[in-house]
Amino acid sequence: MISYHRHNEEVKTDELINKLLEGKNIALVSDAGTPVISDPGEEIVKKALEEGITVIPIPGPCALITALVASGMEATEFTFLGFLPLNKKNRKEKLEQIAKQEYTTILYEAPHKLMQTLNELEKILADRKIVLAREITKIHEEYITGKVEEVKQKIQTPKGEYVILIEKNEITEAQQQKEKRNTLTLEQHYQYYEKQGLDKKEIMKRIAKDRKVSKNEIYQKFIGK
Repeated sequence: MISYHRHNEEVKTDELINKLLEGKNIALVSDAGTPVISDPGEEIVKKALEEGITVIPIPGPCALITALVASGMEATEFTFLGFLPLNKKNRKEKLEQIAKQEYTTILYEAPHKLMQTLNELEKILADRKIVLAREITKIHEEYITGKVEEVKQKIQTPKGEYVILIEKNEITEAQQQKEKRNTLTLEQHYQYYEKQGLDKKEIMKRIAKDRKVSKNEIYQKFIGK
């Protein structure tokens, strides 16, 4: 057996590729989960293919798929983001992506970083549901479902590796734009449609529809405009 991990991946890849070129067979095995999926292996697979070496995948346990199957979340479309970046800027971008995602999102998280990640998710997810899965297929396997605030209350001391599944954003792009317009003042709202070349009557109609009030109420605000 040869240890192959993040800190020696670059050196060991060439060593292992040479053994393969000598005609030997090598099995890449992970101590948990599936190699390459948030796990070392991507570099040696790429290099092997570049050298014309056949790579044969063998199905095995995969935490993200196993958790998705038992979560009750929509599984027709989903995105897997692995571990969130440590870099603040990149992390912020990923969180913003999650907030807008229109299908199930799946993350991995370590126990010592779990609460920080849940606190960040709580700020962007509003009433969306999450499922927290841990120790999948092991003796302490557990699934916790609810809003982030509810899930946090059920965690005492985080233990084991976690999969976080996040409900899709049901709000469409059109609804998001509508909500954004409704944060404008009436004057700004009017100018928004005015810039699109709409006449006064149509502008009144659209503002009333956006804000779910009568056209007369909006008209009274703009008499003499």
